[in-house]
Amino acid sequence: MKLGVTIFLTDEVINPVRLAREAEARGFHSVYFPEHTHIPVARHTPHPVQGRDFDPSYRRTLDPYIALAACASVTDRILLGTGVGVVAQHDPIILAKELATLDLLSDGRLVLGVGYGWNRDEIADHGVDPARRRGRLREVMLAMTELWSNEVGEFHGKHVEIPPSWSWPKPVQQPRPRALIGGPAGPKLFGHIAEIADGWMPIGASGFKEALPALREAFADAGRDPASAQAVPFGIQPTPGKLEYLRSLGVTEAVAALPGGGADEVLAALDYYAGAFPEYLARP
Repeated sequence: MKLGVTIFLTDEVINPVRLAREAEARGFHSVYFPEHTHIPVARHTPHPVQGRDFDPSYRRTLDPYIALAACASVTDRILLGTGVGVVAQHDPIILAKELATLDLLSDGRLVLGVGYGWNRDEIADHGVDPARRRGRLREVMLAMTELWSNEVGEFHGKHVEIPPSWSWPKPVQQPRPRALIGGPAGPKLFGHIAEIADGWMPIGASGFKEALPALREAFADAGRDPASAQAVPFGIQPTPGKLEYLRSLGVTEAVAALPGGGADEVLAALDYYAGAFPEYLARP
């Protein structure tokens, strides 16, 4: 099992380029950044944990795709991921080109962590009916895969319509960059993962063991190898016991949360994790 890191990336924390370079130098496996395009002032949608008065840092997030491209230019090995990207908010043709370009320029290191999106106000501002965001996410992922994996791609759905089209570049990873979907365990989520992605990205590890059989069953029902179902616990607070427990369940990647602070605070956390858990790091 390998250990990655994530930070709630804003303009007030460590520069992402420095973070990626320092994380790679210490042997971390991956780095993930979240996505919020904006936060409507009305805040009609409560945060699932923090309520309506959620952390003001949500207002200040960087664009994860541009940040990851910058990180790709100064690193060679570390995986570069979104945790999570709200792809239902995007034009699938433009996003497909952006992500394929990022995967190409990073030599196939993109990990596309996606979610349905909890902030209904944010989603609605993009012209997307929040009640249909799950169906739109599914179709955006399927449509992008068609553009990525075919010389002439097309898609015809309820939410996305793309006529036969040429779209280059193609991502290095085929038929799509590695894709993980976040969200609470359940048959609908696992059904989507088995159809359009490679694995599950739950926040934390609570109830993780109990959910794994259902995830594998969904893969089997979709005609995929149950053993290929990935599960990547995200934003965990690592301890020796927790990491060993996850490894015993067959987890191959876990992602530790970093503090939302400046360079000194974040680098100290990287040093702590590197010193405490060297067996989960790649040897630089």
